[in-house]
Amino acid sequence: MDFDHLNIWYWALVIVVGLFGGIIGSYWGKAKRTSPKEMELLQNENESLKNQLVALQKEKFTVDVPSKTEAAPALADNGFSAAAAKAAFGKRIKENDLTLVEGIGPKIQGLFHDHGIKTWKALSETSTIKCQEVLTSAGKRYRIHDPASWPMQAKMAYMGQWEELAKWQLKHKSGKF
Repeated sequence: MDFDHLNIWYWALVIVVGLFGGIIGSYWGKAKRTSPKEMELLQNENESLKNQLVALQKEKFTVDVPSKTEAAPALADNGFSAAAAKAAFGKRIKENDLTLVEGIGPKIQGLFHDHGIKTWKALSETSTIKCQEVLTSAGKRYRIHDPASWPMQAKMAYMGQWEELAKWQLKHKSGKF
């Protein structure tokens, strides 16, 4: 029996399926791409967010200490009000818990504690460069974190600006921009 004529059809079928797959893949790839206009909009939004971050970092935060009335939560000697923090975040907040800062988890908090940065005040007075050095000291896996806003967030916590901090974190979720 002569099977030579089947080999031709086999290769013809392989070529047709390959071409068909290439055409479908090409259209599918183009559909998934971001258009240049969308890319420009995303870059503009990213630039705007970076500018907002820089402006917030430069801004000086002040504390409006509430008057001693029944409605105002009592402030501790250093200004920390657990009740005000809980009202803003909807959960119990421990004083000087660095994990309150968006982007800092328990392991990163441990790194900062190892470097002598144990309070919101200390973190608020730490430069972004020093924060990056702390992360870099722990190895490659911590390089993905962006500590640019951490001192600012810590300052809001230290100053008792709970509503502002909660709103900022909601807008800039995950600590990544």
